[in-house]
Amino acid sequence: MFDKPPGQDEPEILPGRKLSATVSGTFAATSRHFETRAVESLVLGFDGIEGDFHAGFTRRSGGREPWYPRGTEMRNERQISIVAPDELAVIAERMGIDQVEPEWIGANLLISGIPRLSMLPAGTLLFFKRGVTLKVDAQNGPCRIAGRSIAEHAGMPDLDTGSLLFPKVAKRLRGLVAWVEKPGRITKGEEISVRIPQQWIYRA
Repeated sequence: MFDKPPGQDEPEILPGRKLSATVSGTFAATSRHFETRAVESLVLGFDGIEGDFHAGFTRRSGGREPWYPRGTEMRNERQISIVAPDELAVIAERMGIDQVEPEWIGANLLISGIPRLSMLPAGTLLFFKRGVTLKVDAQNGPCRIAGRSIAEHAGMPDLDTGSLLFPKVAKRLRGLVAWVEKPGRITKGEEISVRIPQQWIYRA
């Protein structure tokens, strides 16, 4: 039973929405390092991108999962890293450099056409025209490792300062992580239908 009848303090439920987007770049980490390189297309299975650094049905927990001992095997909900060109431009401006390339921070997909891409909620579905479906898990939190990669590639004079600056200025701009709901191939220039689920804020 509810302690009080539904009223004005009930959560507002926002309806689902549909958006359109385009794949502006495809990238894969085919070596034993998180940085990616541009490729013609991505072949995806249920375990992620074929041969990619982050592929796998499971992964090991790290600093993002303090509730587990580091190295605990867990489901891999971080198979795909997605970023947007406009958000990368904001990050670059805030870091005082000319650009931030998707490859420098290990992105797999550069997607254009979605305002505030990093703010898409968990559960958003990305339907690619060739048949792939990705499901958004969460925002991708910026870290010092990616920050150092940016500092090195951009030729920043103080690498430590650059690595620390990135997590500060890229919060809620670093894109999304997603997992493969329906496998297939993704190509540059491909159209995407984006379906945002109903949203609400839970208040006990």
